[in-house]
Amino acid sequence: QVQLVESGGGLVQAGGSLRLSCAASGTIVSINAMGWFRQAPGKQRELVAVMYSGGGANYADSVKGRFTVSRDNAKNTVSLQMNSLKPEDTAVYYCNADLIPYGGLRRVYWGQGTQVTVSS
Repeated sequence: QVQLVESGGGLVQAGGSLRLSCAASGTIVSINAMGWFRQAPGKQRELVAVMYSGGGANYADSVKGRFTVSRDNAKNTVSLQMNSLKPEDTAVYYCNADLIPYGGLRRVYWGQGTQVTVSS
């Protein structure tokens, strides 16, 4: 059974930095993409950043130049380095993986979410 486990959220002042990490456990055949979404109170969940198996990445316009997504394919992990944080970055951040588990079909998995709070 595949699980995504996140770590690294917390409280930080505006202008500060945080690093989120996510590890996919279980028997996995391949991971097509791993990344991060976020959901602020009263808002829809939105893409923050995603990295594809070929190495390309996409970012939300609001985080370009401040956030960096990276993957360790050997360890099935994805990280999000968040710099120059703003109060509007406050949200629950969810790890996301599009993968093929051993003996199963390709599908999307979600982590349990980690809170990021940026104070002004």
